[in-house]
Amino acid sequence: MDGVHWLSTDRLMLRRFTAGDADWLAALYADPEVTRYLGGVKRRPQVEDMLKTRILDYYDAHPGLGIWLTIEKASGDRVGFHLLNNVQGESLIQVGFGLTASAWGRGYGTEMARAVLRYGFIDLRLPRIVGLASLGNVASRRVLEKIGLQRRGERGFAHPAYAAEGPMAFFERERDAWVADRGVDYESI
Repeated sequence: MDGVHWLSTDRLMLRRFTAGDADWLAALYADPEVTRYLGGVKRRPQVEDMLKTRILDYYDAHPGLGIWLTIEKASGDRVGFHLLNNVQGESLIQVGFGLTASAWGRGYGTEMARAVLRYGFIDLRLPRIVGLASLGNVASRRVLEKIGLQRRGERGFAHPAYAAEGPMAFFERERDAWVADRGVDYESI
């Protein structure tokens, strides 16, 4: 690893966002199709505020957690983001992702979300990780199931980032059950 890209899979790698990624992030959040399940289109000032407070400042405030830029290894292109962070207004730690339209249908969401979930359970030793998806977002619900989370019904959240969505599909998994399903001796890791 080159020090900047800290988590890697066969086709993808993650790195921290920087202030220099503002244009890319603004373009992502300007696309109504891409943001349909990400809270909708955001104007440039909203994106800049999100980049500063929810992404850049979050790295130092919550070591090991964050939202990271997802890079396609073969091309070096930015294809989305993956995250392991607090559900806003909650103590729950969530795994999630957002991808550019050109990256849809290629298995990128599943590939890197699986690696991020493993990182959370094995490296950070988090006891529980959850996932949220809009009820209409069948593709994201499938990804959360494929990576090993289990559907636990629907849940609404009071924080303004989620409140307008109403109830969301709620997934979760305990570390011990996730590790046991994989036949891994957790203590030897």
